[in-house]
Amino acid sequence: MNPNLLFLILLLPLCGALINGLFGLRLPRALRGAVAVGAVAASFASVCLLWPLAAGEGTRTILGTWLASGNLRADFGLLFDPLSAAMALMVTGVSTLIHLYAVGYMHKEADTARFFALLNLFVFAMLCIVLADNLLLLFLGWEGVGFCSYGLIGFWYAKVENAAAGRKAFLVTRVGDVFFAIALLWLFAALGQLGIPEINALAPQLSPTAVTAIALLLLAGACGKSAQLPLMTWLPDAMAGPTPVSALIHAATMVTAGVYLLCRLFPLVSLSPTAMTAIALVGAVTALYAASCALAQREIKRVLAYSTMSQIGYMFIGVGAGTVSGAMFHLTTHAFFKALLFMGAGCVIHLCHEENDIYRMGGVARRSPLVFALFLAGALCLAGLPFSGGFFSKDGILLAAYAQGDGWFRLIWLLGLASALLTSLYSFRLLLLVFAGEPREKVHKHHLPGLMRWTLPPLALLGLFGGLFNLPPAYGGGERLHHWLGSLAGSLPVVDHAREFQLAALAGGLFLLGAVIAWWRYRRFPGEQPSALKNFLLHGWQADAVVEWSLLKPFRAIGRFFWEGLDRTLIEGVLHTLAGGAMREGETLRRWTNGRLSTYLSGFAWGLLALLLWFLLVLAKSAGPPHT
Repeated sequence: MNPNLLFLILLLPLCGALINGLFGLRLPRALRGAVAVGAVAASFASVCLLWPLAAGEGTRTILGTWLASGNLRADFGLLFDPLSAAMALMVTGVSTLIHLYAVGYMHKEADTARFFALLNLFVFAMLCIVLADNLLLLFLGWEGVGFCSYGLIGFWYAKVENAAAGRKAFLVTRVGDVFFAIALLWLFAALGQLGIPEINALAPQLSPTAVTAIALLLLAGACGKSAQLPLMTWLPDAMAGPTPVSALIHAATMVTAGVYLLCRLFPLVSLSPTAMTAIALVGAVTALYAASCALAQREIKRVLAYSTMSQIGYMFIGVGAGTVSGAMFHLTTHAFFKALLFMGAGCVIHLCHEENDIYRMGGVARRSPLVFALFLAGALCLAGLPFSGGFFSKDGILLAAYAQGDGWFRLIWLLGLASALLTSLYSFRLLLLVFAGEPREKVHKHHLPGLMRWTLPPLALLGLFGGLFNLPPAYGGGERLHHWLGSLAGSLPVVDHAREFQLAALAGGLFLLGAVIAWWRYRRFPGEQPSALKNFLLHGWQADAVVEWSLLKPFRAIGRFFWEGLDRTLIEGVLHTLAGGAMREGETLRRWTNGRLSTYLSGFAWGLLALLLWFLLVLAKSAGPPHT
């Protein structure tokens, strides 16, 4: 099998983007969607056909040299190993279903050529991150998903708030990109390498201080893309884009990029216990923060957005606890049920006449039992229904944090448990407010396109039963993903089976407790009950206000000083004064040079008079007073 065929995985979505970007406006509407879906589906098929190349240490292939100068060498090279193959399979598989869903969702949209071009380009950029064999190519894909998110979140740019959301996502994630770029340059300066396998192999040569600093820089970069504290404010506003974009960002691309970066460079990151603790602590605090915010949200997609932030936090806990296989397991199951939830939310919004406010919904289960059943499957996976895919993957991460012992990781484990309870609570809150009871607004009958409905069942099955493919030994499984990843898998938590079942029972109890509290609180529509706490959570702990007062207002004040105080008042004031004086003098001279003979004769006469007066004064001065 020719290793160069691996480039098809990347190039097929890129070709789809180019076809729709260059010729899409001349293609029939149906053909635009077919090109986009076909490109990603073909990429998924390529991953499946080339899967044997990932066995063992994987396959590394180079198409050509991108940059070469001195010690710097960056190739267009791909690394198809167990980690990247598993990630590529998830990205292309889930993206194919999302693209199919998008064809139905955007069937009335005029500008589908631009939409599908950006959607394909998004997948291409994510696959660059996943398959790159060097950090420079990975960084190219890293910036590519940032650009595509800007274009897709602000797709309906005619509305100012949508365009602002796209800019916000682009700028906030750029902050994290700066830290990642510094880490990249530091690694090249210290090791003289940009290849990912070489960096992981040479990482022990770095000093402990350098390892910790570089790992923390990588963590900051990952926080930007994966919307972790403190660079998380862009994600809730990213809901401004079409629902397929939300599903793609939250399930298969972008927000998982930060987790994948830390997993990809885990041999380097794991050398610093300080950095590992910091990664887990950031994830735990973010999980609790986002879960609490989700409790108060009114828009259905914002609830799911904060949910994504929280679940990515669990993945960070997994990496920090040393289990790459656990983080990747949760990343995969989360991709299934979160894509299902976002796509289901799009169906609900369509059924409710484009209404997003869950307080204005209600009774959707009667209007579409199928959508209810599928959304219920996703919500149960999110809430941690025992023996679902979400339960096994999240429980494995909590178990790994618990196995680390006392100290910071015991606190991280407790924060993870608190987040699990809140997750169950807001999941059932969402179900009860949207699907139970009677409609709270006028019902509009809408027909859901078939592609919007029938792309959901595969995700529901994968979300509910995907955990069976990676059962832990305590449940009769063999940790298949851990064995597949091999040396990249990290460590397995060492806990006896009795304690493991106790912790699983605790997690199941939290699931039930959250469901009971939600049923007691929301079984009947509670109506509007504003409070200071609810407003605080609704606005994300006032994070945007903190950024506004601590960074943006001072920055604007400094900019205003240099613009109005320095540039306009001082620099432009001096220049305008000099220019005005020159103009006035020129205007005076212009009056004496108007081409009229009378003006020149008058000037000559006055000049002659002035000379005569001057001459008389000179004579008078030279004569002096008379001598005595």
